[in-house]
Amino acid sequence: MEPQRQPMPTTDSTPSSSTQRIPVALGDRGYQIVVSTDTVASFATEIIQAVGDLSHALILADAAVASSIAAPLATSLSNRDIRVSTTEIPSGETSKSIAELARIWDWMLDQSTDRRSVVIAVGGGVTGDLAGFAAASYARGLRVVQIPTTLLSMVDSSVGGKTGINLAGAKNMVGAFWQPSLVLADTQTLTTLGQREYASGLAEVIKYGVIEDVKFFHWLEDNIPALVQRDPPAMREAIARSCLSKARVVGEDERETSGRRAILNYGHTFAHAIEATAGYGTWLHGEAVAIGMQMAAKLAFALGRVTDDLLARQTSLLSAAGLPISYDDADIPSMIDVMRRDKKVEHGKLRFVLPTKIGHVELVSDVDETLVAQVIADGAS
Repeated sequence: MEPQRQPMPTTDSTPSSSTQRIPVALGDRGYQIVVSTDTVASFATEIIQAVGDLSHALILADAAVASSIAAPLATSLSNRDIRVSTTEIPSGETSKSIAELARIWDWMLDQSTDRRSVVIAVGGGVTGDLAGFAAASYARGLRVVQIPTTLLSMVDSSVGGKTGINLAGAKNMVGAFWQPSLVLADTQTLTTLGQREYASGLAEVIKYGVIEDVKFFHWLEDNIPALVQRDPPAMREAIARSCLSKARVVGEDERETSGRRAILNYGHTFAHAIEATAGYGTWLHGEAVAIGMQMAAKLAFALGRVTDDLLARQTSLLSAAGLPISYDDADIPSMIDVMRRDKKVEHGKLRFVLPTKIGHVELVSDVDETLVAQVIADGAS
């Protein structure tokens, strides 16, 4: 039986303080997303309150934040008589691999992990996806807490329960739906990000405005300078509104059974093909998504689904965020070959999430590959 859904907050709500708590309504598997600034010192308290009976914490930390965030958290938990095990995940997309997952499983075994142990993922989307899948698969499922430390992971990968690793020819092809017990997103952890990585996260933020929340898109048009400058109130607002949007979609279609959750993949069919053919790590994920959103909008325009105003406004906003909007070296045949293996393919036919207007997208089936090739070619200019 489908769990009873709790009422979802609307995206019209505005954070009124430096801490915003956003519920993800999934019945007895529901959890909170806590969006805050400069509250890292209280993470241990939040985790203990969320999981209740914490006796053993397994901290999987991106190497880039292991000393600055994971180590203080480990000390804080240890000071409360909680057994703590810590391992570092090498930074970068290549860590989302079978080899690294196997290493983590063996490490968990060495640490005498049992069903009461709690995995704590500290880092960006790579660490969150990898640690989440390790939690989902070890001992048939351990609780997991997500502490995203990049903008992209705060608004996307840490929320909604998608976990997994990459295969050589396809991104995120092996994984599981495994909801966290808690998500802690603190904007203070974003201050050390390079501008390129920070901007990469803004692509996913902008995506929510296009796919689901026209008022948020208008807000972004007005506030993109403050976001680029990493103004804390603006960042909290953008993160909270993005999480509200994703939480609503996940609450309606947790496991992609109705098609509703597919709207979160706007731009991603092109983006995953860009990443796979260019080589993982050549483009940051958000950069590929920005280019993919442009290609998707151009495809929608070519199909007569939108006016050129949508493309112009999207282009302007992505450019103001410092994101790329074209891909000069696209390998068109290879990209289309990757798309044929996309999870949204149905009966061998390409399907894309395409807009009809700002704030609304639809899943479109049986798109002509010749037109897709033309759009990719056009996306190189």
